[in-house]
Amino acid sequence: MKPRSPSAIPRSASAAHVTWGLLIAVLAPATLGASASAREIPLDPPGPREFILDTADLLDEATEAEIRQRCDALLTATATPIVVVTVPTVQAAGGTGSGSGAVDLFARQLFDQWGVGQARVNGQDWNTGILLVVSPGDRAARIELGAGWGRREDATAQQIMDEYLVPNFRRERYAEGIVAGVDALDAMARQLELPARPTPWWVWPMWAAIAGLAIFTVVSLIRRGSSGWAWAFWAVVFAGIGWVLYTMYQNSSSSSGGGSFGGGSFGGGFSGGGGASGSW
Repeated sequence: MKPRSPSAIPRSASAAHVTWGLLIAVLAPATLGASASAREIPLDPPGPREFILDTADLLDEATEAEIRQRCDALLTATATPIVVVTVPTVQAAGGTGSGSGAVDLFARQLFDQWGVGQARVNGQDWNTGILLVVSPGDRAARIELGAGWGRREDATAQQIMDEYLVPNFRRERYAEGIVAGVDALDAMARQLELPARPTPWWVWPMWAAIAGLAIFTVVSLIRRGSSGWAWAFWAVVFAGIGWVLYTMYQNSSSSSGGGSFGGGSFGGGFSGGGGASGSW
């Protein structure tokens, strides 16, 4: 039997083939793009209580130990993990794109891929995981928050990014910035005031005031001896300083104790899109 010529094919069948061809041509690029964006990032998470994956080699052993100690205490007290990830660039870590936008997408995908945080704790919705991604090659960083945070801490996360992380990263002080950022995120998770930034503006005026008081005391003692009222003045000053230090100690003790969560950093948490981004 002779094969049919193209003209012998029914018009309806020919039209159907054309329609399918057009659909494939239109949908194929979108399908390929979706599969590419959904591709897993080839990074394994750190251990349940290791908290750090430093593929960019920004942290020394002592710094990592300091970060782990703080993160472990926070996880035990609040069931909220802080996970720190550094990558040379997003592309080097298996992501796509470059710059701050690529780091944002990378952080959200990695958060969901690893399941940062506990979805539920003691039968309650939880999902308060925190992921900090730093990419020196892209000159960008991202704080990604679990869905349990909603959007209520976005402003605080942005403050941490702008005041504790980026200023250090801009000077290539990555270890110092990450430590300062983790300390501030710890305070945010405990609903405490953020720690004082390094070398605040009032440091030098404070030292000038102390020097002035010392000079005043010496002069007073020379003129009046032990009966001078400078002794009483200094007693009041040091009593005030002691009270402040005692109060700070009490606050830190109460905020870091009392927890009993024994789980790890990964338990099916997922991102809610909240957090903060920064570049330098």
